[in-house]
Amino acid sequence: MSLEFLITSLIVILLPGTGVIYTMAIGLGRGFRSSIMAAFGCTLGIIPSVFASVVGLAALLHTSAIAFSIIKYLGVIYLLYMAWSIVRDGSPLDLEENSEQRSNWLIVRDAIAINALNPKLSIFFLAFLPQFVSSETNNPTLSMLVLASSFMAMTFLVFVLYGGLASLARDYVISRPKVTIWLKRSFAGVFALLGLRLALSER
Repeated sequence: MSLEFLITSLIVILLPGTGVIYTMAIGLGRGFRSSIMAAFGCTLGIIPSVFASVVGLAALLHTSAIAFSIIKYLGVIYLLYMAWSIVRDGSPLDLEENSEQRSNWLIVRDAIAINALNPKLSIFFLAFLPQFVSSETNNPTLSMLVLASSFMAMTFLVFVLYGGLASLARDYVISRPKVTIWLKRSFAGVFALLGLRLALSER
């Protein structure tokens, strides 16, 4: 595993995306422990993309407009659903002192869906991982799995950091209702914009 791979992966992971936004929302709304579950779910959501890349299914998404569109619009629908949920009742960004009552399973489920329903993630891995697999390796599949596992471990650690930083502002936000309302609207808007961006994206 090269230093170049680690640095490139870190840069990619640090860039704010749907997983980062969701983890930070959970950190603000439900605290650090819940944000760890969100980070865990987002990391698990990478597994389908890794699997698709290893077995070549990502190539199908790249060449088949229908397959790509189906997965893409499922992702769009889910992101818009998340935005609507926040506007409707504050879920998953329920900024209340007792909001940790929401089950860890629901947090993990939403986090998995956010990443799993993004076809561009599979195509990213298809283009990204092979670049760091030596042509001289005897088992390229194993090499890709090792690289993917490292990427996932880094994702989890970085997302936990994002969630932890967000949770530090939790008490400040809860004590200021106007800030709470602004944050809810902001996160809802971000999820809606991410859904729109995914809807307009090309293969």
